[in-house]
Amino acid sequence: MGTRREPTARQMRLAVELRRLRDAAGLSAREAAALLGVNSVQISQIESAMSGVSEQRLRRLVTYYACTDEELTDALAVIATDRTRGWWEAFRGALPTSFLDLSELEHHATFRWDVDFLHVPGLLQTEDYARALFSRRVPEIPEAAVQLRVDHRMRRRSVITGNQPIPYEALVHEAALRIKVGGRTSCRAQLNRILELSEADHVTVRVIPFVLDDFADITAAMVYAGGSVPRLDTVVRDGPHGTVFVDSEAQLGVFRTLFRRVEAVSLEPERSRDFIHRLAKEL
Repeated sequence: MGTRREPTARQMRLAVELRRLRDAAGLSAREAAALLGVNSVQISQIESAMSGVSEQRLRRLVTYYACTDEELTDALAVIATDRTRGWWEAFRGALPTSFLDLSELEHHATFRWDVDFLHVPGLLQTEDYARALFSRRVPEIPEAAVQLRVDHRMRRRSVITGNQPIPYEALVHEAALRIKVGGRTSCRAQLNRILELSEADHVTVRVIPFVLDDFADITAAMVYAGGSVPRLDTVVRDGPHGTVFVDSEAQLGVFRTLFRRVEAVSLEPERSRDFIHRLAKEL
């Protein structure tokens, strides 16, 4: 296989998992290379996602690493042989790579959880709301770039509005619902859009109200995307210097716990719908 110039986050995840399995087995790259009849440089390229690996070689490596988790092995084989060129590829070269990696992650996710404090989660946003957010970026971006970002965000919604939607749960703070992004008309339309989407059986929206005492479980937005097996789950967080994909087992466990804690203190879905409906009427 040829060398890649820019591996996707999904390809990087496969590489990371193979490296973790080798490390857990206490084997060196040279020992793994000897099994495949290649040199250690090729193993390094596989483990840095600069080169792919065939399903046959992947299964030989995983067996050599004494991994007995058949579901994980099968899931890794699926990633290794995946040749999907999704709709997001039309944006390659026009948008930051992190945008495309998030789209690919969502496309393959088995479920999705969101926690947001200042903005409505992207999958729930209307076009006007998204445009208002992108238009206020610092530094400013040209109108054509804003439109590309809006188009991309609207396409992403297909994971919960398409023919094969995934289970989706959003925990949204009252602050995010009250901030008038794009003005009153835009905000009212956004609240009504949330109500419309929350009617679907696979979509759950819960409000985190201001009235909670001593609430400090999470201080930033979180996207949790379920993998085909729990070990391949991924958390996505936006930071000051860009998007971060978190995939270590220890950190995933922390974020699962945090999500459940916030979920437990959030309003029940029906009460949340009533809450959002009242806010929309106030505008």
